[in-house]
Amino acid sequence: MFDKRLYCLTLGGFGIGLTEFIAMGLLPELSSTFSVTIPQAGYLISIYALGVIIGAPIFAALLNRVNQNRALVWLMLFFAVAHAATAFAPNFGMMIVARFLSGLPHGAFFGIGAVVAAKTAEEGKAGKAISVMFMGLALANVIGVPIGTYLGHIFSWRLVMLIIAVIGLFTALCVKLWIPDVPPDSGASLRKDLKIFKRLDIWLVLGLLCIGFGGFFAWISYINPLATQIAKFSLTDMVWILVLVGIGMLIGNSLGAIVADRMKPAIATRRILLLLVSLLLSGYFLSDYPIPFLILSVLLGGTAFMIIIPVQMLLVQAAKGSETLGSALGQAGFNVGNALGAFLGGIPLSMGYSFRSPQLVGVGLSLVGVILTSVIIKREGQRV
Repeated sequence: MFDKRLYCLTLGGFGIGLTEFIAMGLLPELSSTFSVTIPQAGYLISIYALGVIIGAPIFAALLNRVNQNRALVWLMLFFAVAHAATAFAPNFGMMIVARFLSGLPHGAFFGIGAVVAAKTAEEGKAGKAISVMFMGLALANVIGVPIGTYLGHIFSWRLVMLIIAVIGLFTALCVKLWIPDVPPDSGASLRKDLKIFKRLDIWLVLGLLCIGFGGFFAWISYINPLATQIAKFSLTDMVWILVLVGIGMLIGNSLGAIVADRMKPAIATRRILLLLVSLLLSGYFLSDYPIPFLILSVLLGGTAFMIIIPVQMLLVQAAKGSETLGSALGQAGFNVGNALGAFLGGIPLSMGYSFRSPQLVGVGLSLVGVILTSVIIKREGQRV
């Protein structure tokens, strides 16, 4: 059934997913506009991730006593203004500042949105409701990034940023019109929220996110040279290869919701991480072969997005009483995983090893995630 309340969140997720991933496809244009090298233009990706990491806990904590639908409106208005500033940035320094500001509302939107989605869901359907919001991220990879990259090449990257700003404004309007008042948690306070950082369970879940999910980013950060130099695809093939990864993400998002609603989130997370380990290990041995490479690309994209919903539910459980902050921390964790996976995956390359080698780094990272999830499962058993 179409629930316009949830699809408001999908639209916001689409806009956020688009801005998070579009910079990778527009680096040559950004480099040319600001007369910087492509590696320097790549700082725009890193600074956005830094904004997510810093903004997630701060915005979630600051908005903890505001009606949650109103908080979502404010976040998307901030998002829209930041992207308008990005579109009109006169120099690279201002562009860096605007990209940092663009990332600040990212984590809080998904954190608050996940809580709102769960509260509006039917009994036993919280995972499915949350997946509707995160479907926007997957759709951004399948549809938004290829179209946005094309528009950036043909017209201007500034046009793409303006379109993202409009998506933010439209999301704010839809939330205002269609999502009813959702009061904050009773007794919510900044002091109470900060106490969750004293809980071991929060750090265990964040650890499995930062390290375990980093295994996926160790692979996808180097998918371009892996595809072109190992699997022997052409550079022009990369567009549809990334679309295949995005399709896998879309399917995985739906499967993750089903799994999360049918078994304990910690059990689901461990099984998905084990699947990720097996796929990354298979990729190390099969990346030379085009067809297995394509199949694994779809499966890896799907597995990565399968894990999102169970982990979000784990965070909400671990942050009981401060669910919004706990959920928002998930996005910070994902972005730390992004940076960690890309950094560690690049180490063997800098030592002269094959472009297959980041996948072995990914195996190691995901295995650490499995161990941390096993600790969580054991602790849950002790509390029964």
